[in-house]
Amino acid sequence: MAAPLADRLRPAGLEDVVGQKHLLGENKALRRIIESGEIPNLIFYGPSGVGKTTVAEIIASGCGKRLHRLNATTASISDIKDMIAELGSFAARDGILLYLDEIQYFNKKQQQTLLEYIEKGDITLIASTTENPYFYIYNAILSRSTVFEFKQVEAADILPAIRRGAAFLEREKGFAIRLEEGVAEHIARAAGGDVRKAINALELCVLTADREEDTLTVTLERAEELSGKSAMRYDRQGDDHYDIVSAYQKSMRGSDPDAALHYLARLLTAGDLPSACRRLLVCAAEDVGLAYPQILPIVKAAVDAAMMVGLPEAQIPLADAVVLVATAPKSNSACIGIEQAMADVQAGKSGPIPRQLQNKHFDGEDQQKKGQFYIYPHDYPNHYYPQQYLPDALQGTVYYTFGANKNEQAFKAYWDKIKGQQR
Repeated sequence: MAAPLADRLRPAGLEDVVGQKHLLGENKALRRIIESGEIPNLIFYGPSGVGKTTVAEIIASGCGKRLHRLNATTASISDIKDMIAELGSFAARDGILLYLDEIQYFNKKQQQTLLEYIEKGDITLIASTTENPYFYIYNAILSRSTVFEFKQVEAADILPAIRRGAAFLEREKGFAIRLEEGVAEHIARAAGGDVRKAINALELCVLTADREEDTLTVTLERAEELSGKSAMRYDRQGDDHYDIVSAYQKSMRGSDPDAALHYLARLLTAGDLPSACRRLLVCAAEDVGLAYPQILPIVKAAVDAAMMVGLPEAQIPLADAVVLVATAPKSNSACIGIEQAMADVQAGKSGPIPRQLQNKHFDGEDQQKKGQFYIYPHDYPNHYYPQQYLPDALQGTVYYTFGANKNEQAFKAYWDKIKGQQR
């Protein structure tokens, strides 16, 4: 069985790598390193299908070292020891270049096994990972490596790879290949930034293409059938999840309903209804807050409805609520207040609760001044009477400051008037 087209078509030089101009463009750091021939330890971080393995193989082909490839999902300590045993041999007289794919799956002991040889320079490491290396890679290896982040490839940058793939298949099959207008663009968009997926989708389209004499025609209808749903990147435990939910909440906080709906759509397309609901509720309380206090029960009702009907209908009440949160006035005054209060409590700033607030109905013999002394505010005009509520150690502390919105300013004016009369 032939290897997938993406592997058969893998670029042999940097000029054929699509995307990653921030790393491989003229005078960019990674390109300069590769062209120098002096290869340090490198860690390539980014989503799958964006060129990490391709660039590693290009580096390996020109460095003159013995190349070993290991995938951390299947490699063991014995595989590492077998590689180390080659050091000093004729085959590895200039050292070993290890390309370690998915390094995040190596445990600490496995990574430490490599460390001694990386430090001495016997092994040059090029590792790739789809997870944040600062969370998953042993610090000692990180400190001896340079991290380069590979970005998702834009659809426009994938187009040359699709056309190169079509030309490659023409030579391989001996037939002309015609892509209907819009086919290449559709495949590039539907790949979700994954060049490998785009190339393999093209091959599948060609395999099922209509043949007329010596021409294979890939129709737009066939391309949509085989790659119609965008290959959106999403992993509930990975960076993509946290990036999307972060962008979702920040768009609502930033009062951009269009962006908020976009990220809601991405969450729902991935089937992550719980995250969409949870962040929506948090945003209603944290970011709209007291500027529109009625919003929380409204959003809660929309979330309850969404959870009751499930997808796809859940998108309707959630869209209503997301637009409401995004376009509502904003205030984080209460949120700031509780954060400051929590910080004081966690720092030990508290002290005894004032006597008049304690839940006691009798005094012990040790109590010198007998009596509860609590004053019931409802017995006084405007249901208010000034008395001490904070502990002695926190007297005068201000956690809540009225926001500048109409709602809180109305409350402020009311209490300024009431409390002013009591002075």
